[in-house]
Amino acid sequence: MEYVSTPTPPDRPVPQDRVDTILAQWARERPDLDASPMGILGRISRLAPLLLESQLAVFRPLGLDFAAFDVLATLRRSGEPCELSPGDLARSMMVTPGAVAQRLAQLEERGLITRRHDNPDRRKVTVALTPRGRELIDAAVPAHLANEHAILAPFTDDERACLAGLLRRLLVAQEAAPR
Repeated sequence: MEYVSTPTPPDRPVPQDRVDTILAQWARERPDLDASPMGILGRISRLAPLLLESQLAVFRPLGLDFAAFDVLATLRRSGEPCELSPGDLARSMMVTPGAVAQRLAQLEERGLITRRHDNPDRRKVTVALTPRGRELIDAAVPAHLANEHAILAPFTDDERACLAGLLRRLLVAQEAAPR
């Protein structure tokens, strides 16, 4: 899909943001440099904490933070019986196994998940949603999605699809890039 920007009507000025100021300063001070990547990456960097705060505003009243939501949502979307190994959780959530272990201990304390040792030597562990955890995540996901729809309200459906495709392409390229 090729994206063509919807022109701003002539009676409405194009809104400016902090990144525009930075770009104008670089254009003035170093006109020999192409600072245009800052227009994209600077906005992504600025958006990340703003979007996280918006998500936390939905999660906090439910007694969740982003990490807890991530675990509960991953278990819930895994399908019945809503259980996974810690390694499968880590892979699905794109975090380290150590990060998962910390999250699981807190959620187990709160009665939102259980950890079951599936063999005598206790090496194989299965993490499962409790009924209380399922009830909580089933309440949180609709609120989370409503918030995300509100965040994306400035875009048409076609613009959302285009933005998702462009960000997917950028993410795939960065994940494949040697480090």
